[in-house]
Amino acid sequence: MATDTLKSTPGASGASGIRRLLLDNGALTALIVLVIAMSALSGDFLTTDNLLNVGVQAAVTAILAFGVTFVIVSAGIDLSVGSVAALSATVLAWSATQHGVPVVLAVILAIATGIAAGLVNGFLIAYGKLPPFIATLAMLSVARGLSLVISQGSPIAFPDSVSHLGDTLGGWLPVPVLVMIAMGLIAAFILGRTYIGRSMYAIGGNEEAARLSGLRVSKQKLAIYALSGVFAAAAGIVLASRLSSAQPQAADGYELDAIAAVVIGGASLAGGTGKASGTLIGALILAVLRNGLNLLSVSAFWQQVVIGVVIALAVLLDTVRRNAGATPVAGAGGGGKGKQATTYALAAVVTVAIVGATSFLHNDSSTSAKPKLGLSLSTLNNPFFVQIRAGAQAEAKKLGLDLTVTDAQNDASQQANQLQNFTSSNYGAIIVNPVDSDAASNSVKAADKAKIPVIAVDRGVNKAAVDTLVASDNIAGGELAAKTIAEKLGGTGKIVILQGQAGTSAARERAEGFAKGLKAYPGIQVLAQQPADFDRTKGLDVMSNLLQAHPDVQGVIAANDEMALGAIKALGSKAGKSVSVVGFDGTPDGLTAVKQGTLYASVAQQPSQLGKIAVDNALRAAQGKKVETTVKVPVKVVTKENVAGFTG
Repeated sequence: MATDTLKSTPGASGASGIRRLLLDNGALTALIVLVIAMSALSGDFLTTDNLLNVGVQAAVTAILAFGVTFVIVSAGIDLSVGSVAALSATVLAWSATQHGVPVVLAVILAIATGIAAGLVNGFLIAYGKLPPFIATLAMLSVARGLSLVISQGSPIAFPDSVSHLGDTLGGWLPVPVLVMIAMGLIAAFILGRTYIGRSMYAIGGNEEAARLSGLRVSKQKLAIYALSGVFAAAAGIVLASRLSSAQPQAADGYELDAIAAVVIGGASLAGGTGKASGTLIGALILAVLRNGLNLLSVSAFWQQVVIGVVIALAVLLDTVRRNAGATPVAGAGGGGKGKQATTYALAAVVTVAIVGATSFLHNDSSTSAKPKLGLSLSTLNNPFFVQIRAGAQAEAKKLGLDLTVTDAQNDASQQANQLQNFTSSNYGAIIVNPVDSDAASNSVKAADKAKIPVIAVDRGVNKAAVDTLVASDNIAGGELAAKTIAEKLGGTGKIVILQGQAGTSAARERAEGFAKGLKAYPGIQVLAQQPADFDRTKGLDVMSNLLQAHPDVQGVIAANDEMALGAIKALGSKAGKSVSVVGFDGTPDGLTAVKQGTLYASVAQQPSQLGKIAVDNALRAAQGKKVETTVKVPVKVVTKENVAGFTG
C-alpha cells in the first residue's frame, strides 16, 4: 500500500522498481522489513492464527486512527479519541444492561455520544477559537470522567448480541478485522470521493485560502471532528466486545497510538496529506511490532524503547523519500491508482518470496522437552507484581523452564493481545494476573479451546474456566487491614481511605473488605475516601489535599503499600506517631517503612510465593497432572514486632 499518491520528478524517472518501493513507500517498506525480520527471528510469527491475531490487535487502533486521519489531514489534532471510545462503550453497556434500553437503540446512543463529543470539540475549535490540542485535551479528561461517573468505576457487562463483534466467523475469521476493513473503506471513500474529504485537504493545505475560495471552514471543522467521534465510538464498541465488558479505563493512551499510526502512514501533522491506506499500514506496523516483541520475549520496558525508535525511523524514511524527489499530492487519479495497485502487488510478491525463504530457518528447530510457559502480569510498575515475577522466574529457572513474562500496563486490551499471542504460539501453559477479571474471560476461553492450561494468579477470571487459582483473598485482607487500624486506635478515631485504581478488581475487592471490617467498629469515623490509583506520587498528592480538609485525621488505610508510602511522605513527622498508617501487599519498601515505624502495618500477601506456586501448578497442568482448583496463600499482618521474620 502506498502512503501517498506520488508524482515523480524527472530526476526520479529512471529509478528502479525496488528503489521506488523503498523510497516512495516508506511505511510499506517498514512493514515489509518488520514482517521479514519477525518471520526470521520467531518460528511462531508466520502462522495463520498469529497473523489473524495481528489483525485483531491492529483493529481498534486502526479504526481510531481512521477518524484521526480526517483531523490530521485538516491540520488539526484529536487527543480525546481514546476517552470518547471508552465513554461510548460505557453508554452502550449502561443503557442496554442496566436500564433495559433495546440494544439497537443503545448502539445508536453510543454512536450519538461519539458524535456529540466530536461536535463539542469542533465547536470549541471552530467557534471558540481554542487550539485543537487544548480543546481535545479537555475532552479527553471530560469523557474519561463521565465514563467513570456512569460506571461508578466498575466494568459493565456488554450485551451478548453486541459482544459477537469480538467473535469469529466460521470459527477462524475475526469479526474485528472485518469491521476494521469496512471502516477503512468508508474512510477512504470519504477522503477520496466526497466534498467533505476534499475540504479536509483544502483546509489542511491552506486554511485561509480555503476560506477565501468560499469554503465554510467552521462548519467543515464541526463535521470533521464529528466524524472522528463516530470512528472513536465504533472503536470503543469493538474493544468492549473483545473484552465482553465496557471498561471505564479502556483505551487509555490509545490516542497516541492512533496519531502515531497516521503519521507513520505518511500523513503530515502540518496538514494537507494523508490516506486511509497509509493509516492502515501504520496501525499494522505497531501491531506487528508489539506481537513480534512479545513472541521474542523482549522486556516490556524495552518494547517501549523499540517502538519509539521504529516510529522515528519510519517517519525518517518518509522524509528521505520526499527529499529524494517524490512530491505528495492529495488526490489520486486513475493512473495513480494503477501504479498503487502495481506497488501493492510487487510488495506482496517480495514479501512472500523472502518470508517463504526464512521459513526454512525454523523447519529444523527442535522442540524443548520442557513446556514453554507464558506469564501476563497486569503491571510491572508496582513492586508487588515485580515480586510475583521474581518468584515465578526463580522457580522457572530452578525447574529449567522457558518462561516468557509480559506487562499489560494495566490495559485489559493489551493483556488480551498478549494472551492471544501465547495461545497462537501453542505455549504449554499460560499464567495470567488479570487486569480485570471480566475482561480476561474471552482470552482464557480461547486458550481453553486450544487445550492450553490456564493458571490465574492473585485475581480470578470470571465466566471462564481456569485450571487453578493461586491467590490471597483481597476481601479478607481488606477486613484485616480495617481490624488492624481500628484496634490500633482503640476502636474509636477518625481515618481516611486511599483507594486503588478505579475499575480494577483489586481496588473493588479491597474496598469491600475495608467496608466489611469497619462495620464491626462503629466508633471509627471515615472522613474521606479518595482514589490514588495504586501510585506513590498520587498517594502523596491526595493525602496532602486531605490533610488540608481533615487535619485531625488519626489513621490511614491504603489499598497498597505504594499509596501508603506516599501518605507517609505527606504526613511527615505525624506518620507513626499521631497518625497510624496501614498498607497492603508487603512490598520491600513497605516492610522497610514498617521496620522504621512510619508504617504501622502492611497486610502482606507473600507475592513471591504466589509466583512460585503459579509456576509449579502451570508445569503440573501442562504435563497433564492433577492440580488443585484453588490454592490459597495466606495473608499476614506484618508489624514492627514480626517484620524481622517475614520473607515475603
